[in-house]
Amino acid sequence: MRIDVLALFPEILAPALNTGILKRVQDADKLAVKLHNLREWATDKHKSVDDYPYGGGAGMILKPEPIFAALETLNPETNANVVYLTPQGTPLTQAVVESLSLEKHLILLCGRYKGVDERVRHRLVTTEISIGDYVLSGGEIAALVLIDAIGRVLPGALGDYESAHVDSFSQELLDHPHYTRPATFADLTVPDVLLSGHHENIEKWRYVEALKRTAACRPDLLQRLELSEEDIKILRAAGLME
Repeated sequence: MRIDVLALFPEILAPALNTGILKRVQDADKLAVKLHNLREWATDKHKSVDDYPYGGGAGMILKPEPIFAALETLNPETNANVVYLTPQGTPLTQAVVESLSLEKHLILLCGRYKGVDERVRHRLVTTEISIGDYVLSGGEIAALVLIDAIGRVLPGALGDYESAHVDSFSQELLDHPHYTRPATFADLTVPDVLLSGHHENIEKWRYVEALKRTAACRPDLLQRLELSEEDIKILRAAGLME
């Protein structure tokens, strides 16, 4: 998979790309990430890439000419998915991440200031994504969030490939609690079922705990699910449903 990042400050991403899972998946040739400074395609002596908005108002707008020129270079066959990181985009979810992880080529366009000229969105952008209902100083951090989320679900990223697909949101519920050694610490003990070796009981416990955690922390997620009578009984017994 190839990801090109087009940004004013691409150096923000570089340290994370050379660390941990993202470095591993690139070293395994499962992912190639290239960073590009939008100013490379500016044509004036000052390398200007922004200008005042027509109609007045505060803030600056990224000009269309450098972005069009950059995408002609990075996407000559126009078959890449051009993703614009913007608060106005579709909310980023694990389902979106897993769908994008199947792409061959992504170009991530990082906004700055008040955003990009609308003609860029109209003619070039194929997908708009938001990482949350808040505003960052630029799209670079949002692009890094997206790359990290995609990178960890690619084969070769994690030692246990299944691990990425049983995380929170991958299975519609939040993740269940996890424990490791020692079995007793600070007067707290690991639940007996996890020490039993009875895999069927362990899986049932994990499901119940995931269900209860989702109801307690993200009840909105349960509204999307069709709960069984047993699920409802469990939640009522835990005081998490009327």
